Amino acid sequence: MIRPVNFTFNPETAVNNAFQVAGKSDNAQEKAAKEFDDFVNVLTSHGVDVTVVQDTPEPFTPDSIFPNNWISFHGNGTVCLFPMYAHNRRLERKQHVIDTVLTKFKITKVIDFSYYEHENLFLEGTGSVVLDRDARIAYACISPRTDKKVLQDFCKTMGYQGIAFRAIDRNKQEIYHTNVMMCATTRHIIVCLDTVADRDEKDELLETIKQSGKKVLEISMDQMDHFAGNMLQVKNKNGERLLVMSSQAYQSLNEEQMKRLAHHNKIIHSGLTTIETNGGGSARCMMAEIFLPVRNQTVI
Repeated sequence: MIRPVNFTFNPETAVNNAFQVAGKSDNAQEKAAKEFDDFVNVLTSHGVDVTVVQDTPEPFTPDSIFPNNWISFHGNGTVCLFPMYAHNRRLERKQHVIDTVLTKFKITKVIDFSYYEHENLFLEGTGSVVLDRDARIAYACISPRTDKKVLQDFCKTMGYQGIAFRAIDRNKQEIYHTNVMMCATTRHIIVCLDTVADRDEKDELLETIKQSGKKVLEISMDQMDHFAGNMLQVKNKNGERLLVMSSQAYQSLNEEQMKRLAHHNKIIHSGLTTIETNGGGSARCMMAEIFLPVRNQTVI
């Protein structure tokens, strides 16, 4: 997780992120830093190992709080770097972040897909791609930030089956990132099916989920607008499964959804209103989950 130093409304990303709200950035950095710290405290209090990296003032990176868009970590020691739509977000690929990760984890290979930026083709990490790591399926809604060609390259390189589809919001705009309308856990695929208008694409999506052995947990368009699709399942140091979301997302869930999710996860949440409003992302976007092998601890 990247602690922000220059968090603010980013007009470069607002052109296709309908979740951002202009004019809501008063004291955004101060408020976002507090929300960030409170969120980290919630995670660590539930036994989650969090690697926090302090962002740098230069270069100016107002969205650095969302690292999962430019980097992903995989169990075989591979790190992937991704092509980013906004020019000022490309500056988030800072070596000190990787160096910090290297102090705790082993990296055997770095695969850099960012050269696609020269072709104006993008795939913004696990924002663009929702990975079902158990079934090796990569779900992706195509948008200006998620290109099918790059998706296919990623899937071929990393050994995933790619499932691409179109997803639109209530204003008929393409949803900018898959992880605001969809989330994969060990038991469920949480998804806003109302966003997938094409019948054939919806049928393929549902059949793929069925074949994966997981259950569909459907959320509404209104719940998606409250970031209920932007969740992440993590494990704490005791191996307990936690489903992490913002307080806004948590409060949007109904009793039946809560019951189904709580049966397999401990649900935890934190208030992220400033980050959600100005940045257009929520809890899941703030966490770049690390599956890398852990460095051996020195025994004295």
